[in-house]
Amino acid sequence: MAPHDSAALYDHDIEVIDEGIDSSDVHPLVQIKSTLPPNRADAEAAVKALISYTGENADRPGVLETPKRVVKAFDEWFGGYKIDADGLLSKTFDEVEGYQDMVLLRDIPFHSHCEHHMAPIIGKAHVAYMPKGRVVGISKLARVVDAFARRFQIQERMTEEVAQTIERVLEPQGVAVVIEAEHHCMTTRGIHTHDTVMHTKHLSGVFREDANLRREFFDALR
Repeated sequence: MAPHDSAALYDHDIEVIDEGIDSSDVHPLVQIKSTLPPNRADAEAAVKALISYTGENADRPGVLETPKRVVKAFDEWFGGYKIDADGLLSKTFDEVEGYQDMVLLRDIPFHSHCEHHMAPIIGKAHVAYMPKGRVVGISKLARVVDAFARRFQIQERMTEEVAQTIERVLEPQGVAVVIEAEHHCMTTRGIHTHDTVMHTKHLSGVFREDANLRREFFDALR
């Protein structure tokens, strides 16, 4: 339907001529919500509404600037959506003097947020790959973890995203990723199970096929 057609349907001045339809049955104009993404002012207003929802006075001096602070924090916490994870691994080095063993970066700290409750996920990642003639700067492995952590997440998907990015860009002989994290959606609310840690893993290529290499990887994490 063309825009001018839809507008005519909601024009109060239109003459209703269809048989059996009374003009009093014509519904009033229905406002269509904008499809534009919310701007900063919209986000701050949403935070203020949540503050009021808790029963707090959103105009109290102590929380008056809180909406601006929260939105600024969101820019940092969820900055991963603006990061090209593949691009982080684009620069590689092939002068490895014949190195053909596992490359492992362990204990990479990260913080993320659960997409179900927006509660923190705090943990660490261990990333390994078996290079095929070229390697990447080790800081880039940590940056890939950070890029996916700084988004709404579930741990299972984050594990796959980190591993699949390394597989796709570096095309190594195999990739191994282990993530262990505490989920505040179950430690600070709901069941309140403190000190529980969730483990997820992804093994591909030689890490899945070679039991000795797989054992070496897990032994290195102890």
